[in-house]
Amino acid sequence: MVNTRLAQLLAISSVFFGLLASAGRAAEPASPERPNIVLIMADDVSWEAFGCYGAEEYATPHLDALAAGGVRFTHCYSTPICTTSRVELMTGKYSFRNYTHFGYLDPQQKTFGHLLKQAGYETAIAGKWQLNGLYNSLPGHEDSNRPVQAGFDQFLLWQLTRGRQESDGGGERFWNPVLEHNGRLLTSQENAGKFGPDLLCDFVCNFIQQPREAAFFVYYPMVLVHDPFVPTPDTIGDADRATANKPKARDKKRNFVAMVNYMDKLVGRIVDELETSGQLENTLLLFTADNGTNRSITSQWQGRSIRGGKGGMTNMGTHVPLIASWKGRTVAGSVVDELVDFTDFYPTLAAAAGVGLDATDPVDGYSFLSSIVGESTVGESSKVRPAVFLHYQPYWNQLPGQFARTQQYKLYRDGRFFDVSRDLEELLPLQQESLEESARDVRQKLQQLLDQAPEVPLGKRGGNSGPRPIHPDWSRLVGE
Repeated sequence: MVNTRLAQLLAISSVFFGLLASAGRAAEPASPERPNIVLIMADDVSWEAFGCYGAEEYATPHLDALAAGGVRFTHCYSTPICTTSRVELMTGKYSFRNYTHFGYLDPQQKTFGHLLKQAGYETAIAGKWQLNGLYNSLPGHEDSNRPVQAGFDQFLLWQLTRGRQESDGGGERFWNPVLEHNGRLLTSQENAGKFGPDLLCDFVCNFIQQPREAAFFVYYPMVLVHDPFVPTPDTIGDADRATANKPKARDKKRNFVAMVNYMDKLVGRIVDELETSGQLENTLLLFTADNGTNRSITSQWQGRSIRGGKGGMTNMGTHVPLIASWKGRTVAGSVVDELVDFTDFYPTLAAAAGVGLDATDPVDGYSFLSSIVGESTVGESSKVRPAVFLHYQPYWNQLPGQFARTQQYKLYRDGRFFDVSRDLEELLPLQQESLEESARDVRQKLQQLLDQAPEVPLGKRGGNSGPRPIHPDWSRLVGE
């Protein structure tokens, strides 16, 4: 599997790398009392739409308050589209290990649901699933038990065994939604006049309220704010809710703004429920997003216009918000420049729960728990992520590729090199001959990281009918 050159690269050790392939994987110390964990992930919305990140057109007071009372990360990176991000987040593995089809999570993969359930947590998931393989009618795509198999005791989900086509018994996620609750189908007729995001948030709040002995884990992949851009309960007025999922094009931006604002309102409801039930001080709450904003949306951010970059590998497609709050444990108002990518959530949840990682767990991620709680741990310096790596093979009308990056510099597999801190839209690639020595050193080390990864077919677009090649046993990348 690993050629001679790669074997040599795996032995590389430097100050930049910060660890060797043999570095330990022990979890960071947990809190004296095992915390509840709530992980919220918004759909198709990025940093330019949040007040605490500099947005100018959106009202996000609840998330802004979480950031003010907790930790705001400035360098969290997802993949550019939903399935790649969701699979990476849930399994802690880079896409080259286990991403085979759009809309599919291999049911044999271990998820953070399994991890925490095995640790004694009660687990629940609510929101967007879209992981059964509906788009390709893969084996078991009609199995309504998949969330339980993925480690979740309870669920309320959209796009589990039904898609978006009404002719197939499916439907949209917003007004009159088609949802599945613990194996029972809730039709659009049963949910007539109801707003899907409200029902999903109700489920989360009800789960939090349930009496229990054990700690709980809630994964809430929100359906907001993906298109279609519809009016919310705060803006629909007297409009016909039966046709509200098909809004007029002229209302697109106005509805998008309303959806972002409503998403923030639902986050506030969950925080209020945790506080009312007396559980806020023992709950680690994380908020992020799966990828960049829809490309049809342009937003005002810090005095400039930012066009959404969903599906692309630029900052607009891969740089996402990350807010962490653990009342009494986080240092209020902290702003952290540490690099985080979606493989890092799995080991972070393990560390928060006091669970040590073993041979059944992924090797790609780094825990960022110590940056949340502001406490140093033994060997912490060896766990800080020196660089982010992305392997992107979507076959969804997008070009595949790879990049490795630091907070400032970004190197693509095809050789393009950018100073993203000065060139956010990546329009001015840096030329090798004009680089300063410090930039040349970073480029060399990022290239060494890319050289260790399996190659991706550059320049080849494709559909979604065939599986992508994967490399589940590829060695851990050294120096990321």
